[in-house]
Amino acid sequence: MNKYLKKLGWDDFYQSHFEKQYDETYSVGRVAIEHTHMYTIYSEYGELLGELSGKMRHGAVGREDFPAVGDWVVISARPEEKRATIYGVLPRKSKFSRKVAGRSVEEQIVAANVDILFLFNALNGDFNIRRIERYLILAWESGANPVIILSKADLCHDVEEKVRAVEEVAIGVPVHVISSLKREGIVDLYPYLGEGKTIALLGSSGVGKSTFINTLVGTEVLKTQEVREGDDRGKHTTTHRELILLPGGGLIIDTPGMRELQLWHGNEGMGETFEDIEALATECFFKDCSHENEPRCAIKEAMANGSLSEERFSNYRKLQRELLYLERKQDKQAQAAEKEKWKKIHKELKASYKKR
Repeated sequence: MNKYLKKLGWDDFYQSHFEKQYDETYSVGRVAIEHTHMYTIYSEYGELLGELSGKMRHGAVGREDFPAVGDWVVISARPEEKRATIYGVLPRKSKFSRKVAGRSVEEQIVAANVDILFLFNALNGDFNIRRIERYLILAWESGANPVIILSKADLCHDVEEKVRAVEEVAIGVPVHVISSLKREGIVDLYPYLGEGKTIALLGSSGVGKSTFINTLVGTEVLKTQEVREGDDRGKHTTTHRELILLPGGGLIIDTPGMRELQLWHGNEGMGETFEDIEALATECFFKDCSHENEPRCAIKEAMANGSLSEERFSNYRKLQRELLYLERKQDKQAQAAEKEKWKKIHKELKASYKKR
């Protein structure tokens, strides 16, 4: 196995899928940056600029069929030109997705083949428990393991109180407190950064993701900006997703700050994130309890005695409604896509018969 590819995360899983479908005339690379219709690819030939083959572009049905940052792609390399043609995307071990911004109901793959998601939340005026719950749903749904990073500890006077609040909603999820400027808590994260391991960073603008990466690399590879005065909200420093190979092993995918992160899927993620609420619901007297006016409701009792906060349950309900609405929209879109697919097939068949 090529040592450089191994550093990039190549293993027996990808090797077996590659060998099943492709011969030695092809090689592989990992998508580092996604441009408009082009991709920066790390490969055994160095850094290449890749473009999709005509067949792959034509056969793509939705955005999820195109390469994303972190994907392993099958390529025909032209090292002398520092170019490559992409012929396929190998199966993904995990993918972190969100709904695209706006009214369009489409999946946007933020990062693929991620082992661990570092969920950043700053310990300043922008600290938000409800946002952490949303991030956790997406993390569990992705197939990667979440780790919560509470950054900018140097700006916080009640660190322990905020850590307790996070641990109450992030059941069983590791929580780390760091200050990149003072290099506090950074060494505790090294065990996650083993060779070939991929970490994606998720968090709002201004939480310190770029500063954290610069601290790990040892130089300013990413630009940083000060947060706005008054509300502690950050400006968008990172404008694209990028896979960065760390000097000591491991890979980091930086992502643009996402304040309103819209869910894409969430059935499994809801169960993991709100395990306490769903366990309580099974103790209600009525199996179809709506947790509103029914007697002997375990949810209402838990809120009354303070073991479950009204804010947490309210957010649970809000996220449930969001997912149900999205599911209805996705069903309609899937039906339309299937209709369009068969329309396209019939058109191609009709054209082939005319040629005979």
